[in-house]
Amino acid sequence: MPGFIKPQLAILKDKAPSGAQWIHEIKFDGYRTQVHVDKGTARIFTRNGHDWTRRFSAIAGSFKLRSQTIFDGEVVVIHEGRTNFSELQADLAKGRQDRMLFYAFDILFHNGEDLRGKSQLNRKERLKELVDMLDPPILYSEHHEGDGEELFEAASRLNYEGIVSKRIDAPYRSDRGEAWLKVKAVQREQFPVVGFIKDPTGVAALYLGKQEGTELRYIGKVGTGWSRTKSTDIRKALDTVVSPKQKLTKPIKKPKATWVEPKFFADVEYRDITSDGLLRASSFKGLSKGTRRS
Repeated sequence: MPGFIKPQLAILKDKAPSGAQWIHEIKFDGYRTQVHVDKGTARIFTRNGHDWTRRFSAIAGSFKLRSQTIFDGEVVVIHEGRTNFSELQADLAKGRQDRMLFYAFDILFHNGEDLRGKSQLNRKERLKELVDMLDPPILYSEHHEGDGEELFEAASRLNYEGIVSKRIDAPYRSDRGEAWLKVKAVQREQFPVVGFIKDPTGVAALYLGKQEGTELRYIGKVGTGWSRTKSTDIRKALDTVVSPKQKLTKPIKKPKATWVEPKFFADVEYRDITSDGLLRASSFKGLSKGTRRS
């Protein structure tokens, strides 16, 4: 068997492709992993080649195949009907494995045959035959044909992370290329700015709140998405509403913070809310004063 194989990666696009040459899969929000099965014994590697068999031992122990096979897939935890990276991280920190699943979406090697030169569709067919012989927590990642945008819109409505589109005739390549394309769904909301971290001419980060009834609670920070000029403009605006103390209902410790009256709203794109109630993968899109837009 080969050793660890550098994984194929997808290129980020704004729109999903359509046409008979593409298949589309739900994008999982988990840990990309590669499973090496050698006659009943499985080892699990991260996308960077680190051996995490011990951390995913329950999944490794479920590969009862007597073959020599290399699977490509994702370890996930499903929370509230969808895969949730924050819940997976929390389970890993606790050493908990009972909620972990492995979704197999590709096969690279089987019983002496290197399958990377085969077409995507051929590999998926071979993969399904093997996964059908196994039981949960090992699952087959279903694909869909037709218009990728339709699947993406459905995925967005369900708050999934997005989709991955793959050319049906393409071989497996250990690189980031046009044969795999990903389109990510994002959430967007306006949050009151409750503080900021200064940098020499602008802001390094904004602290954000969320109004819940009569309470204003901390929901995290955003530190990307602005130019140097925009950073200076944000600083000038926030300097007009500096407060001697924070306005959060439950104060937090942020030694570098300059607190402000929550008069400005930051328009923020984000991927998810973590199990700790904080924004994940946030990006700044704009600043407005006054009432938040609906």
